[in-house]
Amino acid sequence: MAMTELSCQVSEQDCERREAFWAEWKDLSLSTRPEEGCSLHEEDAQQHETYHRQGQCQALVQRSPWLVMRMGVLGQGLQEYLLPYQRVLPLPIFTPTKVGAAKEEREDTPVQLRELLALETALSGQCAERQDVAEITKQLPPVVPVSKPGPLRRSLSRSMSQDAQRG
Repeated sequence: MAMTELSCQVSEQDCERREAFWAEWKDLSLSTRPEEGCSLHEEDAQQHETYHRQGQCQALVQRSPWLVMRMGVLGQGLQEYLLPYQRVLPLPIFTPTKVGAAKEEREDTPVQLRELLALETALSGQCAERQDVAEITKQLPPVVPVSKPGPLRRSLSRSMSQDAQRG
């Protein structure tokens, strides 16, 4: 199986703003593969000859940094797929503008980043206001033991029994 790959490199630098960007990815892959259902096999027992031929196709895969992948056979239309977003780092990189400044002088975290971090903690199963079991049980009322069921040992006085008879 023969394979050819084409890679792309992009670099950009802005000296005024002291910014730089660099990216590299495998853009195009062309491979020769056996084609399914396209083979020929003949045998001649009298002449002791065999003939085998396997059809081939060129598979084309094109990737882009915009999470789009196109796949197909060379000479035919390509099918386009949108890949799911996958973060590389566990947390987004965020550096305040004034790193050495006191906490009061720093700018607040942007709303979009705050919402993203809250969503990630919710999806990871972590609770921001997590409490220990001991703290939760302190807030509960005390447990009162239940008395054992048994015969009622109450003697009815004469006046109570008369009231019961009267209704």
